[in-house]
Amino acid sequence: MKIVVNGAGGRMGKTLCDLIEKNEKHTLAAAVSMEFETDSEKGIYKSLEEFSGECDMLIDFSNHSATYDVTSYALKRGLPVVIATTGQNEEELAMIKSASAEVPVFYSQNMSLGVAILSCLAKIAAKALPDCDIEIIEKHHNQKLDVPSGTAILLADSIKSVRNECEYNIGRHEYGKRTKNEIGIHSLRMGGEVGTHEIIFAMGSQVITLKHEAENRSLFAEGAVSAAEYLVSQDAGFYNMDNILN
Repeated sequence: MKIVVNGAGGRMGKTLCDLIEKNEKHTLAAAVSMEFETDSEKGIYKSLEEFSGECDMLIDFSNHSATYDVTSYALKRGLPVVIATTGQNEEELAMIKSASAEVPVFYSQNMSLGVAILSCLAKIAAKALPDCDIEIIEKHHNQKLDVPSGTAILLADSIKSVRNECEYNIGRHEYGKRTKNEIGIHSLRMGGEVGTHEIIFAMGSQVITLKHEAENRSLFAEGAVSAAEYLVSQDAGFYNMDNILN
């Protein structure tokens, strides 16, 4: 599979490009980043529009602000696209959903299979313990932009899917008691932390804690390649980690 990586100049983009180049089954068709100066002989480009060569898949690890460019390029070339960025607003999410009507689109707020499993476990616990207090704590490096993390929102949304009455209290800061139906979401930013997500289910007499720790960024690149391998044979539609798990 010939893969175009958008956002190749960032930390995750570089990790993904290295992984693809070491993978005998796949080829890096183009590395695209606003940080680059175009050099077609080296396969690097400043923008997607500058690359018109052969490719089978587009993986985006840039920034949510590139959503229009990414979806437009995928539609123009009829390319399946894995969108691994987070922080999209409603307009950008609508662009992603609209594109999925014409090309296969894989979108996940976290590309880790482990986080997908954590999400499933969280739903089981939340449904089985309807009266428990639920708190989510997420930790990331001190350069991360979006707060809370896309993964924390993904986990909260999973819980809310089985406890519709839940409301999110992001970064609790007001004086007063905890409400019965709230999910507290707390963000820590420090050092080079790759990513830790912890869900606490407190019942008064006992506590259950579910936790996922990312030890290095390669797991997200591996997840993106797995998503691409799944997506390349799919029809137009909207896909996520649940499709891989099922």
